[in-house]
Amino acid sequence: MPRCMLRLVHAEKLVDAALELAAAGLQATEISRRLGVPKSTVQYWCRGGRRFPRASELCMPCPRCHEAPLAEPSYSYLLGTYLGDGHITTPRPTTAVLAIYCADDWPGVSAETERAMRAVMPHSNVSRAARTGCHALRSSSRHWLCLFPQHGPGMKHARSIVLQPWQQVIVDDHPGQLLRGLFQSDGCRNVNWTQKRTEAGLVRYEYPRYLFSNKSEDIRAICEAALDSLDIAHRPPRRDLVSVARRASVARLDELVGPKY
Repeated sequence: MPRCMLRLVHAEKLVDAALELAAAGLQATEISRRLGVPKSTVQYWCRGGRRFPRASELCMPCPRCHEAPLAEPSYSYLLGTYLGDGHITTPRPTTAVLAIYCADDWPGVSAETERAMRAVMPHSNVSRAARTGCHALRSSSRHWLCLFPQHGPGMKHARSIVLQPWQQVIVDDHPGQLLRGLFQSDGCRNVNWTQKRTEAGLVRYEYPRYLFSNKSEDIRAICEAALDSLDIAHRPPRRDLVSVARRASVARLDELVGPKY
């Protein structure tokens, strides 16, 4: 069905739902919150009007507010990218904009992030805004606030970041996708080296490792918990880093994450 027809059908259902809630005694403010349309529009419907909301006013079903289906693997991945390189702004009371910043050097990561955004919020468009050396993938929906309750004022490392119980269930079911999002946003796979003294003298050894860097202690703890759930060994080489360097653990992350592309 064309998107315009989907919006029309959804708008008709919104009007009927608003009138049913009003008949049940709910106030316009509560109906507005539940349905995701302006309070003034709800009041207009209750007075007998049948004007459908404009596309800019129309919020499609939310997995949290309306129990709509949620693409959980894509959400777990998107949660990781949001915790790493994303933020939400609220330019208007009825609108929230999710922005995920992707480096221009990794077009594959950008494409994967865009696919996840579309899968999680399929009725919201995704646009690109150019920045120096990177671009912001942007999607507008008031329900991004429902899906990412970690939003708040200031930098993430300056406030508490705790997963809600429903988020933890998804992360427990899809820890690999969360790690993929975290390492693709705020991590890397590189080659480290060390020297060992042998009978023949100093010998240089090189080995691959994964690093995740984030100033937020809470976000690093979320990453470490996901690693623990998959029996992936890790350690903190410094306060703001998580390192995965053991051969078996690196091989496991190669299956789940791999180099950026």
